[in-house]
Amino acid sequence: MAHIKFDSVSVEFPIFNANGRSLTSRLLEAATGGRLDRDPDGRVMVRALHGLDFEIVEGERVGLIGHNGAGKSTLLRVLSRVYWPQLGKAKIAGNVTSLIDIGLGINPEATGRENVFIRGALLGLSKQELTAKFDEIVAFSELGDFIEMPVRTYSSGMHLRLAFAVSTVVRPEILLMDEWLSVGDESFKHKAEERLTNLVDTAKILVIASHSRDLLEKTCTRALWLEHGQVKMDAPVHEVTKAYFGN
Repeated sequence: MAHIKFDSVSVEFPIFNANGRSLTSRLLEAATGGRLDRDPDGRVMVRALHGLDFEIVEGERVGLIGHNGAGKSTLLRVLSRVYWPQLGKAKIAGNVTSLIDIGLGINPEATGRENVFIRGALLGLSKQELTAKFDEIVAFSELGDFIEMPVRTYSSGMHLRLAFAVSTVVRPEILLMDEWLSVGDESFKHKAEERLTNLVDTAKILVIASHSRDLLEKTCTRALWLEHGQVKMDAPVHEVTKAYFGN
């Protein structure tokens, strides 16, 4: 059963060659939204997340809201196991797919075919699974014979279609997104929208960061409002959006 539980989770990053509470450090605090502190060795630390306590159960669609630097992307990276908390425990049960950076792992010198297996492996798919899904991926991407060409020869649209086709072939239990993806020209965009909607509908848990009130209220059942790396509000989505956006 898909399940997420954070117990007093904190994530910190050291800032080397920082000068304590100098103007540079104060500007850094304003820019990142994190809180500045010092570790026992005197190094300046940016605390990106601090003391997060929440639980997400199967069936929930959770929106992350807050200003730039509030901790939304850091939280998504903890959920995708890119970052590990320095303090507290993050318990994540269920296979996770992140659509934060769909181009991650795409090698421009490798062919489209080779990149299907490279990107797919990063998503946790076996060679056997990718072989079985290969024709589906190629057909969806509409690359045809270009699948055998190096990705550096692709247009930006072709590159995105390949990355999207591979990244959305999985059926995750926990789906992570940073805004809603919009890929390709109008004809492909419609097909991509249908596939993405289906992916969201079949996921057991969705966590999406967004600045769009309409998207959050349309997609989510609940929202976490982050401010300076802490949860300011955790409630049904319409309550949070009303408090955050007003009206």
